[in-house]
Amino acid sequence: MIAPALIRLLSTRRTLSLTGTALTLTLLLVGCGSEGKRPTATLVLDFTPNAVHSGLYTTVARGYDRASGFDLQIEQPSESTDSVKLLLSGRTRFAVLDIHDLALAQAQGQQIVGVMALLQRPLAAVIAQPAIKTPRELEGHKIGVTGLASDNAVLDSVVAGAGADPHKVRTINIGFEAVPSLLARRVDAATAFWDVEGVALTSARPGIKEFRVDEYGAPAYPELVLCASRAEVEHEHAFVEKVVHAIQRGYALTVRDPAASEDDLLREVPGLNRATIAAQLRVLRRAFVAAGGHFGELNLARLRSWASWEAHFGIVPHPPQVSRLFDPSFAG
Repeated sequence: MIAPALIRLLSTRRTLSLTGTALTLTLLLVGCGSEGKRPTATLVLDFTPNAVHSGLYTTVARGYDRASGFDLQIEQPSESTDSVKLLLSGRTRFAVLDIHDLALAQAQGQQIVGVMALLQRPLAAVIAQPAIKTPRELEGHKIGVTGLASDNAVLDSVVAGAGADPHKVRTINIGFEAVPSLLARRVDAATAFWDVEGVALTSARPGIKEFRVDEYGAPAYPELVLCASRAEVEHEHAFVEKVVHAIQRGYALTVRDPAASEDDLLREVPGLNRATIAAQLRVLRRAFVAAGGHFGELNLARLRSWASWEAHFGIVPHPPQVSRLFDPSFAG
């Protein structure tokens, strides 16, 4: 049984808690530190706090930021928050962005740089009812999508990667209602994130199928990326490096001791469900690190494969310029 609060969270995947005005005011205030105090690294999340953000909150809870000479200020975005605009205006110094939003920002001429990966694989998947055994069987079925170009790309990639025809799939726009739509059997499958919706659905309906996009045609791209403006990267290089290294230390503890990092997240963000966070961390743990066990790596070769995939499936008109979009030097 899924708690009503969790249903509300899952069905509004990018519907968040603060108003845009209040967030902007908060960012302005914390970014104005007085002389002699530690500088503040304001950071806007991509979504309401969940297990994928555990290492960020561990960085704060364990004082890794203060030990590195700065204060990490984590902010939850609102419905109206445009993280790219906040970065470019200087109202926040860092933001966690979905990699597709980063690609779109470059396509629109925005000067944003990815400085560290939070994950080493995509979270996107097509989640299907238990009766559907393979994505080939999605032909002729009704599939829920959000309306985002990236979700359509995920669906097409999964279906085509299984050897079926994406044009034979019937789509219906369900917004961010994947969990209630699947539980009510209004759709046969839906695009969703396997770490959040997938965990909830697997608990509520044993036998639910997850077709993860990197298992059906997509390269292993990092779903979430820590980003800064190009001006920040070029003019505050040493500070960006400090922030990245402190956050790496936080995620190293998340990977090494998920229960401790879970405790940190729950203390810093009251109201989260412990069982849900623990379940999410169990499925995420291996996705946090690269093959050698290193957190934060931006692998340019794999990112070039992602760039080709991104354009091929129509998220952006041309492959992103990887050498301009990412700076792998900070994460080491």
